[in-house]
Amino acid sequence: MEVPKDQIASLLEHGLYNSAQMLGCFLVSSPAANAESAPHLKTESLVLLGDSLFREREYRRAIHSYKQALQCYKMIPKQNVASSRSSLSSNRSSSPNSCNGSVINENEVKFKIASCHCFLNENKAALVEMEGIPSKARNLPMNLLLGKLYRISRHSRAAVAIYKECVRHCPYVLEAITALSELGSTAKDIISLFPQTPNRSGRAPFDHTDSSRWLQRYVEAQCCMASNDYKGGLELFADLLQRFPNNIHLLLEMAKVEAIIGKNEEAIMNFEKVRSIDPYIITYMDEYAMLLKLKSDYSKLNKLVHDLLNIDPARPEVFVALSVLWERKEEKKALQYAEQSIRIDERHIPGYIMKGNILLSMKRAEAAVSAFRAAQELRPDIRSYQGLVHTYLALAKIKEALYASREAMKAMPQSAKALKLVGDVHASNSGGREKAKKFYESALRLEPGYLGAALALAELHVIEGRNGDAVSLLERYLKDWADDSLHVKLAQVFAATNMLLEALSHYQAALRLNPQNEAAKRGLERLEKQMKGVDPDAPEEEEDNDVEDADGDQDETELL
Repeated sequence: MEVPKDQIASLLEHGLYNSAQMLGCFLVSSPAANAESAPHLKTESLVLLGDSLFREREYRRAIHSYKQALQCYKMIPKQNVASSRSSLSSNRSSSPNSCNGSVINENEVKFKIASCHCFLNENKAALVEMEGIPSKARNLPMNLLLGKLYRISRHSRAAVAIYKECVRHCPYVLEAITALSELGSTAKDIISLFPQTPNRSGRAPFDHTDSSRWLQRYVEAQCCMASNDYKGGLELFADLLQRFPNNIHLLLEMAKVEAIIGKNEEAIMNFEKVRSIDPYIITYMDEYAMLLKLKSDYSKLNKLVHDLLNIDPARPEVFVALSVLWERKEEKKALQYAEQSIRIDERHIPGYIMKGNILLSMKRAEAAVSAFRAAQELRPDIRSYQGLVHTYLALAKIKEALYASREAMKAMPQSAKALKLVGDVHASNSGGREKAKKFYESALRLEPGYLGAALALAELHVIEGRNGDAVSLLERYLKDWADDSLHVKLAQVFAATNMLLEALSHYQAALRLNPQNEAAKRGLERLEKQMKGVDPDAPEEEEDNDVEDADGDQDETELL
């Protein structure tokens, strides 16, 4: 043969994909690889060309080449195919650049086509290809892809069956364990899938001794998280972390959950620890970006986004982080970045949460509902419930807001944040304030350090004219928590009761803790006008507007 196909296989094996692609063009156009006279050579040549295109990320061209290969494969005489299949039965590979020297594996080619469709976000087409592979012919990578596709297409029962098959085959496939827990399987069900005795393939049974006890604990932790038992899950992860110190995966899982439940300082500490161990990590870094924004730490947020863009600008986490960075300056651009993250990965929950929050601040509440619902369908957590409740309240849909808050309380009976959500709905109308007070107090009994409930209860006291109660509550919390939001709320209460010096002291304390606290800046500016005898609501002078524009230019420079 003019162009030896084993040379292309060698180039692929050594990662020289561009050279393999160019040589593949010679191979498929060679007269020796004629589809009519030598269909088997033409088939193998097209698969090799497809493999080189796959590795070069030219997925559409790879699909075209693989499909041409399958067409040529049909032209091979049946007796040749049968003998080739028997010779291949003992040697199957799932690698996209694998190709047997004598004939192709039709199911492997279908798997490669499906993989290409997945990279192009064409999940329906990918599922069609995967369903064309007989169940007995599917290997572990094939089952993992099929389970993912069933889950994306919301065929939950089929996804569970496939993921269970993955765990039976190999209990260390952690992504299958996580998927099963999120799809509702119990820890007991998942652990029961671990191999007990050697099977026909000679695979050893799972080691249930103490040396492998960690995997069972990991299963239990993921099931806790999936059932919103965050406290139990965190305890189990912390337990595992003692056995596997500085484990990046465990630290990230803990940080993500801490971010969700509002343990912001602990989450930031774990994210920073991960970045100190591996500065090139991208997983969950959008969650870290959200925390930095909440803390108004824009210098760290700027650096984080800069680092992520240099590592891999095509990941969804990077676009969510960009959205977080731009939200303060230009909401429209921030929304575009959030939407881009979803286009890259339609199952990326932080993208939907970010999109919903931006739409809500842009007063596009109906669209925000859709974003929060999409996040909830993927995996309900307290943030999607919070988004839904606050959006329904913005739309004055009290009934829907109450239903969503009760749904959160039912899903997370031990969550102080869920209790506060129900209180928020009741507090939205004057007739429900007494009920709101009870829910806020219950939330504080369940989680005494939950400042969100303390601030909400203080606000309720102020609305009902109990300023003294609000002050004593907030001052009690200040003894244990040095938090800028507590100082701001206290300053607002004192300003409302004309205790201007006390208000000034707390605004200044808030800015010492967090110089970027916008509420404190606005409050202090307003207070200073009051103390000068100027109406704070009067229109600003022209030169004040010029100063504001200069600040805006400076902010934009910081963002860039």
